[in-house]
Order: sequence, then structure tokens, then C-alpha cells
Amino acid sequence: MKIISEKQLVELKNSKRNWNLYTEYETLIQKGIHFVSIMDQEYPRRLREIPDRPYALYVKGKLPAEEAKTIAMIGARRCSEYGRSMADEYAKEFAKAGIQVISGMARGIDGYSQQAAMQHLGTTYAVLGCGCDVCYPAENRMLYEQIAIKGGILSEYTPGTQPTPNLFPPRNRIISGLSDAVLVIEAKEKS
Repeated sequence: MKIISEKQLVELKNSKRNWNLYTEYETLIQKGIHFVSIMDQEYPRRLREIPDRPYALYVKGKLPAEEAKTIAMIGARRCSEYGRSMADEYAKEFAKAGIQVISGMARGIDGYSQQAAMQHLGTTYAVLGCGCDVCYPAENRMLYEQIAIKGGILSEYTPGTQPTPNLFPPRNRIISGLSDAVLVIEAKEKS
């Protein structure tokens, strides 16, 4: 049984010839992106423990501190005002306690949680369902830039990868994998 066709094999060989490790590395440096593989000592310990761990992470900013407690804050994109206030309140208390907040920088609870954590001088990290050099959603541009400076933007997808619906479920395993606990603020029944 063949896994790939002869045509795909030829295309793969040709693509390897056009790929330049030094050029790719220079591009990462220019974009301020750090590549961390599972073979690196700085690869997050918590991620090593999950069954489907990513081979590598692209990081803009820094990785979550290993010794600090970490909580994932997630929830509805179209949340209620009550959900928003709870996201703010919990993130404020976590920030005051020195607990890192991890989320997906999505509209709604994710973004509100991360914004509140930073407003209260906490640290937050965003795990994206696209390349870490792609701000999604676009309206979170200010949040994206603040997180990249004060915390970190992480992705398993190569820079330039655009968001598509199939990339978000795998991203969620990284959010939970990096966290000691997951707090769901508000979610729809199908969520």
C-alpha cells in the first residue's frame, strides 16, 4: 500500500530542492519569531506530556514560565455582558495571584480575558489557529501586539499560515496542554 503517489513524491523532492534553511531562518529572525522544536530544552514541559504534542512551536515574544501556575480561559465568541464581566473579574484575580492566562485571542471571552489580564498587570499567552505572524481576528490587532511584547504569541503552524476552521480544534489541545486548569466562562450547547 502506497502512502503517497509517484507524482506527489516527485513534487516533494522538487520542493526540498527549492527550500533553503538559511533563508527560512533569516525570515523568522526578521519577523521576531523563535522556533522551538520538541528536541529543544525550552520546549514546554506541560506540552511534552500530552498525547498529540506538536513537533514544534513558533513563538513571537516568550513561552509561558514553567514554574508559574497557568490557567486557560476560554468561552463564547458572542458572549453576554455577564460573561464579559466574569472574564474580567477572573482574569483580574488571576493576574493579582501571579497566574498566567492562556487563551486563543478569539473574539469574545478569549480576547476579553487576555485584555483584562494585561490591564491588571498579569501575563498572557495566545495560541493561534494560524501562523504566529498573522493577527486573527484583525480587530484584535492592539491586543496581539501587546501580548507579543508582554507575553507571547504561539502557533504550531508555519508563519504566513492563514486561519481556516480546521486549524482551530488542534490549536485547542495546545491551549489546554499548556495549562494547569481550564476555565470555561460561557459556551453554547454545541461548544
